[in-house]
Amino acid sequence: MNSLLTGTKRIYGETLILLKLLATLNFASLRRLLRVNSLFEKKLIVQNFSNMRDMFFHVDMTVATGEPLPLVAAPQAIPDKFTFRQKVFDTAEWVDARSLTAIVVLKDAKLVHEAYFRGTSPDDLRISWSMAKSLLSAAIGVAVREKKITNLDAQIVDFVPSLKQSAYNGVTIKNVLQMASGVYFNEDYLDYNSDINRMGRVLALGGSMDEFAASLKNRDWEPGSRTHYVSIDTHVLGMVLRATTGQSADEYVAKKILEPMKLEANPYYLTDGFGVAFVLGGMNMCTRDYARFGLMFAQNGMLNGQQIVPKSWIKASSAASAPPPIEELDGTDDGTLGYGYQWWVAPNPRAGEFFAHGIYGQFIYVNQSQNVVIATNAADLDFTEGDGRVTLEHIAFFREIADRLK
Repeated sequence: MNSLLTGTKRIYGETLILLKLLATLNFASLRRLLRVNSLFEKKLIVQNFSNMRDMFFHVDMTVATGEPLPLVAAPQAIPDKFTFRQKVFDTAEWVDARSLTAIVVLKDAKLVHEAYFRGTSPDDLRISWSMAKSLLSAAIGVAVREKKITNLDAQIVDFVPSLKQSAYNGVTIKNVLQMASGVYFNEDYLDYNSDINRMGRVLALGGSMDEFAASLKNRDWEPGSRTHYVSIDTHVLGMVLRATTGQSADEYVAKKILEPMKLEANPYYLTDGFGVAFVLGGMNMCTRDYARFGLMFAQNGMLNGQQIVPKSWIKASSAASAPPPIEELDGTDDGTLGYGYQWWVAPNPRAGEFFAHGIYGQFIYVNQSQNVVIATNAADLDFTEGDGRVTLEHIAFFREIADRLK
């Protein structure tokens, strides 16, 4: 009887511990979801964008050595005005309207201008959003050089068989590099029920991004026929990178890209609940380090005397090689944005001009012909205004800077 009572108490105690643990886990998930739901609130967005590790699972990356690539200061003023579509913008007013939090300008590999706004500082590790796609593209380029990936026309499912029952069956590596998978994906950030926002909730609640990708079953177009921006395509690229290198994406990016760059601060990736890096938008770095990444591309993959990314990959990834875009990305008076391998190309581009771009105003602008790199971070809640107009305003601003620098 005593042993039965003791056993009953033990089971009851263990059950109570388990229930408390489950309650804690559920509370943690609920808290994350609540914080993510307030991620873009006007009063919180600037602070949130510099403190993403407080809201999401993440993996810290130890790559900085304390001896960063020097950015020698050679101060120059940037233009106080610029023109876009025959309208003259006051730079200070535009910076405020677009909610910039940081700008770093390099000319001839020297730091010519740097400014921080809205209470932020140079030390803030800021969310990349989709600029991370361009970083992953660089890692794919290294994997090609190392012959981990030997054919961009190879089928995704040859490396990731878990996607055979998904819309990615029949899609090539090159298709996803060019955002031409044809997979149906609603990228409307303002629609709570869109695929992009469903994916965000999977991330916040600790679900599996791999499973989310495998759950996509429908196509809009045949692979390779049209360009349609589908963020999950980049996650699929990350799945290929993991399969071909035998390493996690964050490990490979750290070893092959970030360590050789000599960053000044240790970055981190957001992850899903299984520790898989959110490679399509989850990098967090200081703005100077985003500029260093742009500088490496401006110098055709060279930095610190090392050929970090193959020159041939820089040329291929920054060229507007993707198929024609769907109508929603086409038809402006200014021309059509081009797309390469996870890099954007401006309408009527200048020689060697391309850019990485993340929502809410994140940019790495590269202008090889004028030896200019501009990195900006922002918390612009109105980034969707004008069906692409805001992006084109940024390009006009960046070009004005490039033209005025000596």
